[in-house]
Amino acid sequence: MSAHSEGLSSELDAVPAPASERLPLGALLALAMAAFITILTEALPAGLLPQMAGSLAVSEAMVGQLVTVYAVGSLVAAIPLTAATQGVRRRPLLLSAIAGFAIANTVTTFSASYALTMVARFVAGVSAGLLWALLAGHAARMVPESQKGRAIAVAMVGTPLALSLGVPAGTFLGTLVGWRVCFGIMSLSAVILMIWVRIKVPDFAGQASGQRLPLARVIATPGVGAVLFVVLAFVLAHNILYTYIAPFLAAAGMAASTSRVLLVFGIASLIGIWIVGVLIDRHLRTLTLASTLLFGLAAAVLGAAGQVPLLVYAAVGVWGLAFGGAATLFQTALARRPKTR
Repeated sequence: MSAHSEGLSSELDAVPAPASERLPLGALLALAMAAFITILTEALPAGLLPQMAGSLAVSEAMVGQLVTVYAVGSLVAAIPLTAATQGVRRRPLLLSAIAGFAIANTVTTFSASYALTMVARFVAGVSAGLLWALLAGHAARMVPESQKGRAIAVAMVGTPLALSLGVPAGTFLGTLVGWRVCFGIMSLSAVILMIWVRIKVPDFAGQASGQRLPLARVIATPGVGAVLFVVLAFVLAHNILYTYIAPFLAAAGMAASTSRVLLVFGIASLIGIWIVGVLIDRHLRTLTLASTLLFGLAAAVLGAAGQVPLLVYAAVGVWGLAFGGAATLFQTALARRPKTR
């Protein structure tokens, strides 16, 4: 969520590797799993505030800062790391980012210190910034031009799955066996994913020194600034709504319905990414505009009629529909921007 705008990886400009008409699902699903771990690592503390606060001997508000420091790490590291690693081969770089999650979540699992946990979360955020800059470009390079949007959609499916299934499941598991077990499972999952990536995901060369573009020139490319502005506004609005949906529903007298509301959001998100995956290669601009407008409409309805349960469910469903494929749409828009040489 915090780093969808960080898809300015240099590999988006590279010539795609030859591929058959069938999508390389094994490799793309490995990338989707990477996105799943990234989002779940970011958001899980929000669902485990009481348990983590008691264990680390801090307030719930302080535990909430574990989400903030993750986002800060992602934000401050993404662009410098992307620029510094343009020439590095892609699969080793991807494995390094996943290893960062394995290390950070392992430290979080065993840490009894709030300060050490904060450092681990910052490292996880740095890994997220690098990984978001790799995923879309790596997926696009596996397939022909005509299938790039569909490939990116598969690679990004881990994002709505993490929000709709991963966070609720992790929260439930945390209440049963403790929050440390949840982070331990994510560490183990990251190690397994590294093996999966090494076996199934193809490697690609980084850019030669003569092909690398300065960041300022990339941002000046027609269309890039507009896409990044929309991404920033969209993701910021989504994060605010998602973070505070529980108190919003409580104020509306729907506190007991929070899980059902989030289930509606999750199901609608999956439908949204399916629609985008089917249509994106032919209707990228239309889908992007529709997603943005639908999200704005949903937010407006929640603000104006948030006391009416039926309208709340409808608005959350529209919000999920708009959000499900948003990351795919924005990443594909960047991948298809006019090339500057």
